[in-house]
Amino acid sequence: MATSRPASPALDSAASTWPCVREAGSAACVLTVAVQPNARQTEATGLHEGALRIRLAAQPIEGQANAALTTWLARELGLAKRDVRLKRGAAARHKQIDIDAPLAEVQAWLQRTLGQPPKGA
Repeated sequence: MATSRPASPALDSAASTWPCVREAGSAACVLTVAVQPNARQTEATGLHEGALRIRLAAQPIEGQANAALTTWLARELGLAKRDVRLKRGAAARHKQIDIDAPLAEVQAWLQRTLGQPPKGA
């Protein structure tokens, strides 16, 4: 008989500390990003209005920025390109990205990239 382990309290509290990511199944999540194209280099710079702010070294022409965004996120998270897909916002600066990875992994990457989660988020 298989039993599931209860979620750790630290993981439960972490679920609410990053406003830019939410769980979308047991091994998937949705990341909300605010994209700034035409930057010198691609990097995550912090949070902006509840979204992860990402500066992209790509132009917003014919989907170049969207392709660069999903490729960069896949590489950063150590995932295959097919595991990171644009869900919403193809022509907007605010986008939602489907990520086929557990919420805990994405939160760990956010903490490594940005430091501690924001207080009171």
